[in-house]
This record gives sequence, structure tokens and C-alpha cells, in this order.
Amino acid sequence: MTAKQQYAAPSEILDGIPTPRRYYAAAAVWLAISMSVLDSAIANIALPTIAAELHAPPAVTIWVINAYQLAITILLLPLAAMGDRIGHARVYLPGLGLFILGSLACALAQSLPWLIAARMFQGVGAAGIMSMNAALVRAIYPSAMLGRGMGYNALVLSISAAIGPTLASLILAVATWPWLFAVNVPIGLAALIVGYRCLPRVKGHGRKPDYLSALLSAGMLALIVFGAESFAREGSYRGLALLLLGIVIGAVLIHREWRKPAPLFPLDLLRIPVFSLSIVTSLTSFTAQMLAFVTMPFLLQSVLGLSIVQSGLLMTPWPIAAGCTAAWAGRLADRYPAGLLGGAGLTLLAIGLYALSSLEQHPSTLDIIWRMALCGAGFGLFQSPNNRAMVNAAPRSRSGAAGGMLATARLLGQTSGAVAVASGFHWLGLNASPTLLMGASVAAALAACISMLRLRLPTNHLPSGHPVIDLPGSGGGAFIGKTCFIAGITSVGGPEKPAEMLRCHPAHLLRSPPPLAGTQTLSSSCFKASD
Repeated sequence: MTAKQQYAAPSEILDGIPTPRRYYAAAAVWLAISMSVLDSAIANIALPTIAAELHAPPAVTIWVINAYQLAITILLLPLAAMGDRIGHARVYLPGLGLFILGSLACALAQSLPWLIAARMFQGVGAAGIMSMNAALVRAIYPSAMLGRGMGYNALVLSISAAIGPTLASLILAVATWPWLFAVNVPIGLAALIVGYRCLPRVKGHGRKPDYLSALLSAGMLALIVFGAESFAREGSYRGLALLLLGIVIGAVLIHREWRKPAPLFPLDLLRIPVFSLSIVTSLTSFTAQMLAFVTMPFLLQSVLGLSIVQSGLLMTPWPIAAGCTAAWAGRLADRYPAGLLGGAGLTLLAIGLYALSSLEQHPSTLDIIWRMALCGAGFGLFQSPNNRAMVNAAPRSRSGAAGGMLATARLLGQTSGAVAVASGFHWLGLNASPTLLMGASVAAALAACISMLRLRLPTNHLPSGHPVIDLPGSGGGAFIGKTCFIAGITSVGGPEKPAEMLRCHPAHLLRSPPPLAGTQTLSSSCFKASD
């Protein structure tokens, strides 16, 4: 390969990156997201051990979990907006670096306050990873393969959630609890190196940051989540006051951002019908999922009299079936509408949840397994197409905001489900498990109806925002800007295939002069390494 062939072509419009670089970039993204998901599950398992070794009361030790979740909650939307402003990789890579440093600090912690502070720091990094996850998958995969990329992404998330408790138990069986966090360091460094070399560098829109909106967003989400949890757990007026204050701050934020072209709270995206319907579908479905996830251990152990080990094994078919189905559904999403696939999947989920709520007093193992697998398969069939529709509905310049809303909807849905379970047990006792599962079935059926509403929307509504990669030797920024504008018009109304016309041919990446100093380029280091 000559020196000229080692540099990317000038001013190309990005529609995925070529192989084998695509595989390396995707691996970096999925290693990072799997670590951030695993660290939620493994810390739960280790709480009793941590409390005993650090001589801390259990009520305080729970902040090892809360600190991590709080940091993620308040930073998802601000970091998503930052990614659209300065570039997605420029948020993801520092976020991954902070996550690695936070993991190392957790492993070295000698006291509970140190560990809680390290977990907060680690959560900041995890927020950078999670907020950019969907945007980077969109940048890595061509439009025609976006569903496949989202399917693989959902598969990684499902497997990470499924193996978290088991992996934590295995590590604790042979090592002390600091190793739960120390294992992140070498894996994270590998993901950081590969990501630095292979991730696409897409320029952001460069608008000035809105620090007040970021502060309002953080306050809104923190107050709503913790207010709702406190009210459900204690039934106190303090929790209700926090919840109402969060809603008021949210109203102030919406009023402040109503007419902004690229608001931190993405009102511009929520005005797109398919995006808003996908968000509501996601919120409702994750509420149903978390209702079931939190209720099932109580049903299996307190009502059916099974052991903790038996309960864990019987819940495993859900995430396994979800992961396997999600990868297959991602491929279907590139050919069939998300409204149809999501509606079918959520209908299966509703049927499975209803079947779980109707379990007999002494069910067989097979009776529980097929119901859990049906729920997982239905959820997997919904998740990948819905995520694809949500991200693809947004202009490429707003991919970060779309990914941030995707993660926020998931978080708020899971919180709503957990709050509903806490309220049900508070008022009705442990015998409320079948009733709560029936409520989850109703929520899934409602989500299926919302999903199918998308079938009534026009099919020719496509996003028009294509990112421009500023590369050396372009000398034609205005021309490229006009080209993107024309491509956007064509993609909405014309019979042509703009994605085919705009797709970068891999050979273009091999013909151009070396980059000028200070110019942001589509890095070609993976080509140099592989050749």
C-alpha cells in the first residue's frame, strides 16, 4: 500500500464503514456497552459481601448501586447533546476512559465512601458509553444493514443482562469482590485502543453548549426517578414532593427549549410521528418487562416455594430467547416495518405474561420455561425493529439525541415498572404477584397497539440529515453542503435511491493525499493495521 492509499478520500458522505474495519469498530462498541450493563448486575450480587468486608450497614451499601444509576440518569441527555455537538466518538472514547479509571478506583477502594465515589465516577463514564451507543451503531453500519446492527446490539445487551449474576457468582467463588471491577480494566483498554483506531469520526454541528438546559435536564430526571422510587417504597409525601418538583422542572425545560433548532431535550425529534410513537412504545414495553422481572422472583420463591438457585435458572430463558430473537429480528427490520414486527412481538409478550399470571399452584418446570421463553422471544422481536425505527427516524446530525432518548426511555420504563411493583406489594402484599403480572400483560398489549399505529404513517418519510466528514483536500465545503441538501430533498420525495448514490465506495478510502494538520478525518488506521 502506498502512502497516499493510507488516507481517506476528501469530503465523503458517510453511510457505514467498510469491512473489516466495521467488525473492529462494532466489537469496540459492544465490549464497552456490555461492561456498562454487566456492572449494574454484578454489583447487586456483591452487595452483601461488600457490606460485610467494609463493615457498612446494608441500607448505606445500596448507594453502591444508586451512585452508578444516578450518574447515568442525569447525564444521558446532556452527553447525547454533546455528542451531536462535538462528534460521537469524542464523547464515547473519553467516556470509556473514565469508565476504566472508575473501575480501577472501585477495585482499589478501601472504604465505602471511596467505593461510592468511584462508582459515581464510573457511572459518568457509563453514561458516555450508553448515550453514544445507538449513534455509533448507526455510523458503523450502512443504512441497508442498520436493522442487523441494532439486532446484534440487542443480542449483546440481552446476553450481558443474562450472564451478569452468574458471572459475578463465579468471580466471587474464586476471588474477592474488587476483582468484579478489576476485570473491566484490560477489557476496557482493548475496547479503547480498537475504538480509537477504528471508530468513524463524524463532525458535530458545533453549536454552543446550553449549560442551563443540561442542569435542568439532570435535575428533572434525578428528581422524577428518585421521587417515584421513594414514594413507592415509603408512601411518604417527601417522595411525592420530589416527583412533582421534577415534573415542574421538566415543564420549565420544555418551555425554554420549545423553539430551539437542536434542543438538549429533543423536542424536534418528538415532533416526528414515528419517533414519538417508537419512544412511547419503548417506554410502555420496558415498563411491562420490569414489572415481570421484579415480580417473578417473588412469585417463584414466596408463592411457589422455589429456591433462589431454581428461580434464577427458571428466569434465564427470557434473556436468552430475547437475545436470539433480537438478532434475527434485526435482519427482518431491514425488510419489514417496525410497527408490524413490534406489534407482533409485543402481542407474544402480552400472551406470555398472561400465561405467567395464570400459573397453577404447583407448575412443572416446563410450564414455567415455555412461558418465560415466549416472553423473551416476543420482547426480542419488538426491540431491534423499534430501536432501528427510532434511530433511523432522526436526521443523522441528531443521532446522538435519538440514542440518548432511546436509553432514557428504557431507563424511565424500567423505573416505572419497579415503582409499580413496589406500590403493589406495599398495598396488596406478596400475594399481588399474579395481579402485577396481569398488569404487565395489559401494558404489553397497550404497547403492541401503539406500535401498530406506526403502520398508518406515510412510508416515504425519511430523515434528511446526512453528516459530512471534513477530510483533507476537500476545498469545497459549500458544494458538499449543497449536495447534502439536495440529497435530503431527493430522499423525501423522489423516486431515486439516494442512499445508493451517496454510499461511499470502499475504494474511495484509498485515494487521496495525506491529511492537513488539525483536520478531522475518517481514520484509516485499521486499514494500515490489517494490511
